Amino acid sequence: MKLVIMSKPTFFVEEDKILATLFDEGMDSLHLFKPGSSPLYAERLLSLLPDEYYKRITVHEHFYLKSEYGLEGIHLDDATAAPPGGYRGRVGRTCRDLSLLKEMKRKSNYVFLGNLFDCIEMKGEKANFNMAELEAASRRGLIDRHVYALGGMSLDHVRMARDLGFGGVVICGDLWKRFDIHSQSDFKDIITHFERLRKAVD
Repeated sequence: MKLVIMSKPTFFVEEDKILATLFDEGMDSLHLFKPGSSPLYAERLLSLLPDEYYKRITVHEHFYLKSEYGLEGIHLDDATAAPPGGYRGRVGRTCRDLSLLKEMKRKSNYVFLGNLFDCIEMKGEKANFNMAELEAASRRGLIDRHVYALGGMSLDHVRMARDLGFGGVVICGDLWKRFDIHSQSDFKDIITHFERLRKAVD
């Protein structure tokens, strides 16, 4: 299974150091998700990261960053949105409706299906599916290696996602809740948890 790490939705002081360490520890897919933020902050964060890691980063907004920094691709949070005109690179989408999943897979390199559970990081976002719906989608072949489980995903849910046939899991709050941006400077708990996640998806 693929392990995708989603950035914390807000920027914070230690972020570049933590992300660089995660890349050093083997993170191979980071989604830069900073909804509603200024592109200047995203540029600054990218400029602080070693450029050999750019090819492992996907952006959710400010798509010009993909070509400017040689990033892996772009991700559309609106499942039915079109990529920017003339764009030819890797495209992912977030889908929140099982009836659209088959079509979205045709139009994308991969699809995040969410939310499977209530979000940990973004408190207002609730689960969109029950287990019976997910099991039915799995039996129909809608869930496959090109579909990744999103929303409230944690270490405890990796086996369930594998059993349903997901090709990967998207981890956000389960990782970032292990670091208090207001009071911590030591981020060893994040790195330790990342190692657990990596072992679980292997």
